[in-house]
Amino acid sequence: MIDRAGLAGFLRTRREALQPEDVGLPRGSRRRTSGLRREEVAALCHMSADYYARLERQRGPHPSPQMVASIAQGLHLTRAERDHLFRLAGHEPPVPGAGGDHLSPGVLRIVDRLDDTPAEVVTELGETLRQTRLGVALVGDLTRYTGPSRSIGYRWFTDPATRALYPPEDHDFYSRMYVSGLRRVLTLRGPGSRAEHLAELLAARDAEFRALWKEHEIGVLPRQVKRFLHPEVGLLELHCQTMLDPEQSHALLVYTAVPGSESHEKLRLLSVVGDLPAPTAP
Repeated sequence: MIDRAGLAGFLRTRREALQPEDVGLPRGSRRRTSGLRREEVAALCHMSADYYARLERQRGPHPSPQMVASIAQGLHLTRAERDHLFRLAGHEPPVPGAGGDHLSPGVLRIVDRLDDTPAEVVTELGETLRQTRLGVALVGDLTRYTGPSRSIGYRWFTDPATRALYPPEDHDFYSRMYVSGLRRVLTLRGPGSRAEHLAELLAARDAEFRALWKEHEIGVLPRQVKRFLHPEVGLLELHCQTMLDPEQSHALLVYTAVPGSESHEKLRLLSVVGDLPAPTAP
């Protein structure tokens, strides 16, 4: 059962504790509130300001688990705080384990400060959870996908538009890398896991995947330098630095170019060119 008074109080205190700079927002010279405004939190949670305001006023509909998860992420809650929020809203918290979509506040703070750098947070199955503005400009909005297509490994074998973002001479390596990575996760998570489900789907759909899967290759790691083909600025060679969040099995990927290089200049141009439309899911 929903605890409306407890939910309203918890939301209000967490909102007031957040400062604009904590979530990548400008403070502005006329700000009078001690924390974030309700409309700012609503935007972070991807909901209407009226919906969020009604929750803080102990009114409105019973929020769904998906809505609660969005609120938890928007308020930069820790896992313990997120679980508490779920219970206040009358839901059981998500079962702990790999593959969760909740980003830790620390990772979110880092991403919020990387506005001038391509970066993304991905799960162990290659599902993009968050991108910086320049990350979207580089490869499109990868957070828009649903279902199996959320995984770049799945899209690699089912959506030609995904491969178009990379030089053709790199395709064979990426095919081996994604198959090897999926096998590693499946071995780690075991039967009945989401990794097993993806492997079954791909084996039924793609001959290249089936052939590579039979080779049982393991340990094909990502290259430190990744090459991207952008329709506006052309080829970019970017160094990929990875920071792991072992508690959530997430990785923060940050792409940088050597100062003074052609790719460095193209990154500057990319921030002006604008976002590349995301590839179309099959």
